[in-house]
Amino acid sequence: MGLHDREGIGMTSRRTRDRLVTRLRDAGISHPRVLSAIANTPRHLFVDEALASRAYEDASLPIGHQQTISQPYIVALMSQALLDGNSKHSRVLEIGTGCGYQTMVLSQLINLVYSVERIGALHQQARDRLYDLKIRNAYFKHGDGFEGWKEQGPFSGILITAAPERVPDSLYHQLSVGGVMILPEGEKRLQRLITITRTASGFQRHEGECVNFVPMLSGVI
Repeated sequence: MGLHDREGIGMTSRRTRDRLVTRLRDAGISHPRVLSAIANTPRHLFVDEALASRAYEDASLPIGHQQTISQPYIVALMSQALLDGNSKHSRVLEIGTGCGYQTMVLSQLINLVYSVERIGALHQQARDRLYDLKIRNAYFKHGDGFEGWKEQGPFSGILITAAPERVPDSLYHQLSVGGVMILPEGEKRLQRLITITRTASGFQRHEGECVNFVPMLSGVI
């Protein structure tokens, strides 16, 4: 993958990407590292070529397998919540790799990113794409997100990019004391963005804005 592909041209150019960052800032995303990561992530390389001209719209787009790439605002919002919850993250677990866009954003913010995807084809594509983009601090697993990645835990942060009806019990135990978990929770069309913080005495829960994610499913395919 050459520099020309990564930087893009026309509707995929750096100038178009910078306009997206301006819109995100106007929408309330204020963390400078998050805005920088969004600016440095070539979203047009994470969608089908036919959709590349729409890559820097603030909208979710299909990536196949009945999955979507999240809108940039949601990616930025969840990333910002992760950093606001714990500014000293060293190891973060991502559940739902998808096309790898959120993974690349996280890789610029966190020392080590461990990402789990249940759909084998998406897992392979994302792993190959981020390798081509020279991301070397992200690790990938084809597995059931409900099980997390126990062998690599505990994690200072967990970010879930699909909506379970309730937080899986197994993921609570993979969160270190002082760590935060960010996820959409609830049934379709009735979801909220949740922040869970683990303290020495238990877990604290905060409900944020309404969101709309694909449901979190168990098993691997």
